[in-house]
Amino acid sequence: MTESSALKAADFWETRYRDGGRLWSGRPNALLVREAGDLAPGTALDLGCGEGADAVWLASRGWRVTGADISYTALERAARHAAEAGVGERTAWERHVLGESFPEGSYDLVNVQYLQSPVPLDQQRVLRQAAAAVAVGGTLLIVLHADWPSWQTEPPFEATFPTQHSVLDELALPKPQWSLETLDTVRRASVSPEGAQGHRDDHVWRLRRTDA
Repeated sequence: MTESSALKAADFWETRYRDGGRLWSGRPNALLVREAGDLAPGTALDLGCGEGADAVWLASRGWRVTGADISYTALERAARHAAEAGVGERTAWERHVLGESFPEGSYDLVNVQYLQSPVPLDQQRVLRQAAAAVAVGGTLLIVLHADWPSWQTEPPFEATFPTQHSVLDELALPKPQWSLETLDTVRRASVSPEGAQGHRDDHVWRLRRTDA
């Protein structure tokens, strides 16, 4: 990502959060709940944490969570959400332009939910960095949209959606050191801003790092 691209991405997301008010529901992503609910708490990294719902949910279950996002406004809301939920001491918030900088350390869970963007994002690089940040015995959880919602007749911008196997190919994780625990496509209800009923498909990858 070039410097101008990074600035464009930062400006886009900061403006969206600052001028649009609260963007998300405040509830954790359902596929995080499904896939991480059985994991023993440890340290977690939430990439593209937004307003912090996933991180707060993890912290409420005993995890120590670092949330990373490009938007200062989103991080401020996330910290406030954590404090109001009584888990402020279990969370930390870092601003990163993913693809340019990345949180330090290794984690028992790296959570990547819907890291897709209408502005420049080096998704492949970020996903590889996410995998490298998983501690031995830890889990990498990735959830990405598989396509536009069924009601979206005119896509608002050009986008390339991943397949199940394209992400695995891009990660290029050595099989002896990683085990694939979930490879799934989930269909969920989706409603347009005008109230049109439809659905959207999401891909899910859960991988465990089994050896150094």
